[in-house]
Amino acid sequence: MMLKEIAYNRAEAVRYAETWAMRRNPKFPNFDQMGGDCTNFASQCIYAGCGVMNPTPVTGWYCNSLEDRSPAWSGVEFLYKFLITNKSVGPYAAETGTDMLEPGDVIQLGDADGHFYHTPVVLSVENGNILVAAHSFDACFRPLYTYSFSALRCLHILGARIWA
Repeated sequence: MMLKEIAYNRAEAVRYAETWAMRRNPKFPNFDQMGGDCTNFASQCIYAGCGVMNPTPVTGWYCNSLEDRSPAWSGVEFLYKFLITNKSVGPYAAETGTDMLEPGDVIQLGDADGHFYHTPVVLSVENGNILVAAHSFDACFRPLYTYSFSALRCLHILGARIWA
């Protein structure tokens, strides 16, 4: 078996985000009472766009249940590390500037100390105006500029890999 590159379906990621931004998909755990649901929601959107998880224990990116999931599925820093370093199955990304963002990408917001705490999903980018969807503080088509943050990192999803 070898890894095969597949395209990231941005339209599906955005469609999922629009559908579930203001409510919870019962097929996935809800982390609202456990520190926030934003990265869980972002992972669900990315999964809708690629259709493949990485089942590697501890360092992968998957969610079968609340008890059977990787840290990257619901943790801001863990998702970042997974997407930036993943060379195996599942989605992968590059950190970029806001000028390279496309619908279906994710943004992470942080404080002045470099602690990143929120992961919205990009719904549209028009004339530099970035609109996002998010959980924790539920939002759909919220302008990025309305958030208060000191640090920002943009994750441009490049594609995904499957075993072929």
